[in-house]
Parts: sequence; structure tokens; C-alpha cells
Amino acid sequence: MAKKQKSHSTQKYLPFKAIKKGVVVMKDGSLKVILMINSINFNLKSRDEQTAILNSYKNFLNSLSFSIQVLVQSRTLDLDEYLNKLELARKKQTNELLQLQTREYTAFIKELVGIANIMSKTFYIVISYNPQHQIRQGWLSRLFNKKPITPAGRFEEAKDEAMRRARLVANGLSPMGLDSILLNTEELIDLFYTTYNPDIARRQKLFNVSQVDTDIITTLSQER
Repeated sequence: MAKKQKSHSTQKYLPFKAIKKGVVVMKDGSLKVILMINSINFNLKSRDEQTAILNSYKNFLNSLSFSIQVLVQSRTLDLDEYLNKLELARKKQTNELLQLQTREYTAFIKELVGIANIMSKTFYIVISYNPQHQIRQGWLSRLFNKKPITPAGRFEEAKDEAMRRARLVANGLSPMGLDSILLNTEELIDLFYTTYNPDIARRQKLFNVSQVDTDIITTLSQER
């Protein structure tokens, strides 16, 4: 009798193993936090403003004692929620002219989306922290009978350091007019879902992940 082939989970090929408390835990033990950054139109700035922005960016890079990764993601603009709001607004209108204009505008947007593949760009900065070298240095603490750090406590310490780095990056970008927000657990899951499933994400919305703070792989497998 032929042996039954064992099915392999997608988890085997992914570089991360968990997302919790707004932190991506990688398989190598490192942590990553992600900032979403707004954009500025550099070409519309005056020459002096451009020079000031470039100098600020140079000073920002020189001030970092750790590496960062700049990520630009392009995705098809999702206007479903916007169109639903327009439809609700049209139904609440008591003025017939406004109802007609809203209906025509909604039809125009739907036609435009059907003809043109409208894309949106989102900018992220990925900040990493690997506590492994500090764990290896911790044998001195155990040698002198200090209270050992539990895995949970080790994660919290590493998370605090990753968040500290994120604050440094956010403060460094602020003088250039670049505002940033730290992605929470739900937003991180959505980011990875759309990154690894771009076609499916356009047709099928992600399940409700509000207040999720657990292993992303386990959660996804349970939903399937």
C-alpha cells in the first residue's frame, strides 16, 4: 500500500511565526514593528525646501544605530466601502435632485473603477530588533543568582526595545513633514494577508480580526 503523502502547511514557508501586541515575531527570534508613513510631493517643494528635506533625511539616517527597511506597497484601490456610504447617503436624501446627482456620481465611480485599474501606494518602515545576543549575554546574571527572565518577560523587554526604536524613527521623520502611525495587530494581519494573497484579497475580505492578539498562523488555519 502506498504511503499517504503528508500535506505541508503554508506556515512552513513563511518567515514569521506569530503576531501579537502589535509585534511580528520572526522564526529566528527577532521582532519587527512596522510604521505606516504618509507621503509628500517632493517636486512641488521649493528648492530651499527640497534642500532642507534632504538634509533632514541625511541627518535622520546618520542618527540611527540600527537598520531599517523601507517598503512601498501598491494595491488596487478598494472603493467598496466608499460606494456603500454613497448609497446610504442617497437613500437618506429627501431632495430628489440630490438623490439623482448622488446616483449618477455613484454610477460614474463604478464605471471608472471598471475601466481603469486605479492603484494606491502605501509606504512603510520596518524596524527590527533581535534580542538573541542579549539572551546569550545573560549567563552572567544566572551565575550570580539573579532572578531569571521568563520567556514572557523576555518578550516584553524585547517589545519595549522595538517600540523605543519605532519612536526614534517616528521622531526623526517628523521634521520632514512625514507623519507615521504604528500598525497594531489587526492592521499587521491585514497587511500580510493582502501581501501574500493579492488576488484573493481583492475578491474576498479578510475575516473580522478586531481585538486579535494571537498566533496569526493558528488563527488563519482555524478560519479555513
